[in-house]
Amino acid sequence: MDWFGMLGLQLWWKVEVEEPPLGVIDMICELVDPDNLLEQVKILKSVNIDGVMIDCWWGIVEANAPQEYNWSGYKKLLLLVWDLNLELQWSKNPDLYFTDREGRCNSECLSWGIDKERVLRGRTAVEVYFDHMRSFCIEFDEFFEDGIISEIEVGLGPCSELRYPSYPAKYGWSVISVLTEEPDESSRKGHSFWGKGSDNIGTYNSPPHETLFFCDGGDYDSYYGKFFLNCYSQVLVDHGDRVLALAILAFEGTCIAAKLSGIHWWYKTASYAAELTAGFYNPCNGDGFAAIAAMLKKHETALNFTCVEVCTLDHYEYFLEALADPEGLVWQVLNAAGDVSVPVKSENALPCHDRQGYNKILENAKPLNDPDGRHLSAFT
Repeated sequence: MDWFGMLGLQLWWKVEVEEPPLGVIDMICELVDPDNLLEQVKILKSVNIDGVMIDCWWGIVEANAPQEYNWSGYKKLLLLVWDLNLELQWSKNPDLYFTDREGRCNSECLSWGIDKERVLRGRTAVEVYFDHMRSFCIEFDEFFEDGIISEIEVGLGPCSELRYPSYPAKYGWSVISVLTEEPDESSRKGHSFWGKGSDNIGTYNSPPHETLFFCDGGDYDSYYGKFFLNCYSQVLVDHGDRVLALAILAFEGTCIAAKLSGIHWWYKTASYAAELTAGFYNPCNGDGFAAIAAMLKKHETALNFTCVEVCTLDHYEYFLEALADPEGLVWQVLNAAGDVSVPVKSENALPCHDRQGYNKILENAKPLNDPDGRHLSAFT
């Protein structure tokens, strides 16, 4: 198939999701359990938490018809937060679809190949995003004016993160995933066969050393591999660039953030296979985060990064075969952002109840003896 050839097979207007996202708002845009939610938020307020974050799903708000928006549940949530004098950080996550090489759709997002294609009732995907963001601004204007909504985190991919859906658990993933898309015709520069994804990359759970593409000295480092992975990564950066440009227009004067996931497994291999499949061209002889940091700086967008609580030694003890290095990854990403003066905030990737993880968060939030005095601007 060509780069976006699988699209068009799964384009419904009404989006179906298996369960309510994160359990706060249901599929008809109502609060699931307002009384229990109120008690939970009161507890947060009692321990001096500054505010809360909530995901806003386009597939729920604009579920029935183009440009018909239902904000009822989200408005009730905002009023609840307002009554308790908390701030609200909003994460917007457009619900679009990707399709993998086996023809299986990931219901979290559509391929970025429709960013500029009019396949959504005459609108492109980025036009849908902009209309959605503009409606949000109009609907909740008073909450912006009063400072209740203090920041907008713009969803740029699955789980609101800027990445390909490269490790879906519902398809059996546990370690590594396959590349999901292929370069378009205009990028092949006369090498027609280079536009096809490699057939030696393995499956979702193939370790790098068992594939000819990701193994040491594998095809990822060949002329073809470098060409393909550069194109693959550039599509990701271009998508973020397009959406954030519109977000800046829609949310003028409001702090904007974008989220990257902490993909730290296989970080100790030469190919950095897990990051390559997610769209970060970050092999041992490259820096896959510099281009992303530069794109965020262009739009004065903050970076939200995960896994700041994870210790590399824990992975040596429990997940030695995954060759993970979360601390090394965090250091690389924070430095890439710091080099271009992009503000960095963070969050924990998994529930954290132990002192070791807590201390690791503090260490990453404000590193000791850092000559540049870098620190996190916020933690969720």
